[in-house]
Amino acid sequence: MVKISKEAALAYHENGRPGKIEVKPTKSYRTQTDLSLAYSPGVAFPCLEIQENPDTAYKYTDKGNLVAVISNGTAVLGLGDIGAMSGKPVMEGKGLLFKIYGGIDVFDIEVNEKDPEKFCEAVEKIAPTFGGINLEDIKAPECFYIEDRLKKSLDIPVMHDDQHGTAIISAAGLKNALEVNGKDIKKVRIVVNGAGAAAISCTKLYMALGAQKENILMLDSKGVITSDRPNLNEQKKFFATDRRDVHTLAEAVNGADVFVGLSKGNVLTQEMVKTMAKDPVIFALANPVPEISYEDAMEARPDTLMATGRTDYPNQINNVIGFPYIFRGALDVHATAINEEMKMAAVHAIADLAKQPVPDVVNDVYHVNNLTFGREYFIPKPVDPRLITEVSAAVAKAAIDSGVARKNIENWEEYKNSLSVLLGQETKLTQKLYATAAAHPQRVVFAEAVHPTMLKAAVQAKAEGICQPVLLGNEETIEKLANSLDLNLEGIDIVNLRHPREQERRERYARILTEKRQRDGYTFQEANDKMFERNYFGMMMVETGEADAFITGLYTKYSNTIKVAKEVIGIRPEYKNFGTMHIINSPKGTLYISDTLVNANPTTDMLVDIAKLSATTVRFFNEKPTIAMVSHSNFGSDGSEGSRKVRLAVEKMQEDYPDLVIDGEIQLGFALDKELRDNLYPFTRLKGKDVNTLIFPNLTSARSSYKMLQALDADVEIIGPIQMGLNKPIHFTDFGSSVRDVVNITAVAVIDAYVEKIKNRLNGKL
Repeated sequence: MVKISKEAALAYHENGRPGKIEVKPTKSYRTQTDLSLAYSPGVAFPCLEIQENPDTAYKYTDKGNLVAVISNGTAVLGLGDIGAMSGKPVMEGKGLLFKIYGGIDVFDIEVNEKDPEKFCEAVEKIAPTFGGINLEDIKAPECFYIEDRLKKSLDIPVMHDDQHGTAIISAAGLKNALEVNGKDIKKVRIVVNGAGAAAISCTKLYMALGAQKENILMLDSKGVITSDRPNLNEQKKFFATDRRDVHTLAEAVNGADVFVGLSKGNVLTQEMVKTMAKDPVIFALANPVPEISYEDAMEARPDTLMATGRTDYPNQINNVIGFPYIFRGALDVHATAINEEMKMAAVHAIADLAKQPVPDVVNDVYHVNNLTFGREYFIPKPVDPRLITEVSAAVAKAAIDSGVARKNIENWEEYKNSLSVLLGQETKLTQKLYATAAAHPQRVVFAEAVHPTMLKAAVQAKAEGICQPVLLGNEETIEKLANSLDLNLEGIDIVNLRHPREQERRERYARILTEKRQRDGYTFQEANDKMFERNYFGMMMVETGEADAFITGLYTKYSNTIKVAKEVIGIRPEYKNFGTMHIINSPKGTLYISDTLVNANPTTDMLVDIAKLSATTVRFFNEKPTIAMVSHSNFGSDGSEGSRKVRLAVEKMQEDYPDLVIDGEIQLGFALDKELRDNLYPFTRLKGKDVNTLIFPNLTSARSSYKMLQALDADVEIIGPIQMGLNKPIHFTDFGSSVRDVVNITAVAVIDAYVEKIKNRLNGKL
C-alpha cells in the first residue's frame, strides 16, 4: 500500500481549491431570463407549490438527492474526540464518496454540541433541507440515543454509518465466508472484540442472519463482558454472558469459529489464532493497524478466511460498499426511514454480488486476471460498478415492500439502467445499442481470440445475448487462456484457420479473392498464403456470408488492417473512400467525430465522401445530423490551402444536399457555442441548432480531439472506431481498448450486420 505522508495529505487538501467538495448549478444561468427563473420572481411559484404540498419539494428542489453528513466530532476515525471543526475534512471526504459512488449531493455539517438533546434539536431544525441524514463519528453510547431519537422524530432516512455501514458489509462478508468454509451461522461460536457503536450494531445484524446469542462472546477494554459486571450500559448488558469460565481474549477465542475485531491493533496473537476452530473466520477491522496482520494470521493458520479494513489485502470491509447505495435506494423512493428490512436487503445484495463474475474494470484496478468467489474474494471490491444497481435496487424494493416508501418504482430494469447512466457506467445510447443488438444477434468473428481483452469481450458479448461469437486461433491456446481467466466457452465456436481441416476453406477463400483481385496482380498462391492470416481469413468469412461481422485491431496495425479491408471487402460503390467515426458520450450530450482512423490528410473530394458517410452513420444511430466542418478559420477568414479544401467540400455538400444541415469552414469553439456562433454568423445553416457532428480537416486533429476529451473528462464515454463505407460489417478496435470498448463495438457491428441483411432482403439479394 502507498505510504501517505503528512506533507502529501496536507498538500492534497490545500492545493488548488481548498477542501474536497463544491456546489455546482444544475440549471442554465447565462441570461437575465435564466436568473429570473432561478430566483426572483420565478422562484416564488415552486415555493407556493411546496407550501400547498410539501412532497413536491422532491420535484422542484434537490431535496431528493441531498444528504447531510452530520457530526459533532466526538469519535473521528481513530483520532477520538477532536471536535466538530477538526472533523470537517472527514465529513467532506464522506461527501466526496457519496458523490462519486452514489451520485448523491452532500452538505457536510459540523455541529459544535456534545449534549445529545441539544444536538438532536439542531439536526431536527435543519432536517427539512435534506432527503436523508448520515450521522458520522459520534461516540458511544450517545450515538445510540441520537440515532434512535432522530429516526422517531424525522420523516426522512437517518443512519449512523459507523454503526450500520460496518455491520452491513461485515454481515455480508460473514455470510459468504461461512458459505465458503461450509459452516452454519446458527452453530458457529463468535467472538467480538470491541463494544462500541460498530461492534454492537454488527453483532445484532449477525443475530438477524441467524447467529445465536448464547454462542456470542463480546469483549471491551476490561475483557469478556459478563452479566455479573457492574455499571454496564444497556447495549453491553444485552450481550453479557452468564459464563464464568472466560475472562480474557485468549480464553474467548479458544475453539471459536469467528473473530470480529472492532477494537485496536495487535491484540490478537498467533498463539490465540492457533487455538481457534478449523477454517476460522477472522475479521480484523481496526484501522490502520488490524488486530492481527494478514501475514501473521495466515502463517499461524493457513486455513483462515480473513478480512481487514485495508485495501492492500483480500476481502476489504469498507463502508463505501454500502452507504452510497443504501442512501441512493432510499432517496429514490422518497423513503421515510432506513429500516431493518432495507439493511438486510443490502446485506444479501452485497453477498450475492460477490458470487457473480467480476467485471473487467475490477480486475484491472486490482491487477489480477480474474477474481472468483472463494477464500480470497468473498466481499465485492469497492470499485465494482454493479454495486449501485444491485444494492440500491434491493434497498429501494425493500423500502417499498416494508411500507416506508412514498414513491413507487414500476419498471425495475429501467430503474437499474438509470442508475448506470447516473454514474456514467452506461448511457442511453449504449443501452439502446445493446438492446437492439440483443434483439437481432448475429454471428461475429473475433480475430484476436488469444488476446485476453478480445476473449473476455467475446464471452461477455455472448452473455449479453448480442452475438454468437466465432473465435479465430489455436484451440488449445484459447482454451488454456480461458481457463486461466475462468471464462466459460460453452456454445462458442473456435476456428483454427491454420489447421489442416481448414485447407479446403482456405483454398476456396483464396479462389474467391483471386477472382476478385486478379486485375490487381493477385495469384492464387499469393491469396492462399494470405488465408493463413487471421484478418484475411476472418474477413473472407464475412465476405462469403459464413459470418455476419468481424472485429479486429487489438494486435494489428491500422495500416495493415485497412489494406486488408480494402482488398477483401471493398468500399461501397457510391463512395471512393471509407473512414471511421468515434462517438463521444458526455453529460453535455453526444458528439460524432470523423475521420479518426483512416485518412491522414484528406483532399476536398475525400472530405466530401467523409461528410456523406458521416451523415449516413449519424442517421444509423437514429439522430438527425447537424454537421460542422472544422478548420482553423471561419467562413473564408483565412485563405490557406487547409481552409480552402474544407470550404470547397462544404460548398459541394450544400449544393448536392440542400436539405442537409452542414456548414463551415468553422473553428471548433464557434461550432459548439450556438449563442456566440449565431450572433457573429447569423447566415450559417447551423443557426439555432446544436452541432452533433464534427468533421476535421485531417486525421491528426480528429484523433487528438477525441483523445483529449477522453483524457480530460472521466465522465466521457468513447464508442469507436466505427467504420463508415465498407461493403460489409468489418469493425476495428484500438490498441488500448477495454473489454467494454470491444463489446460496444461488437454491438455496433451486430446492428450494422442486421441492417445490411434488411437492405439486401429489400433489394432482393437474399
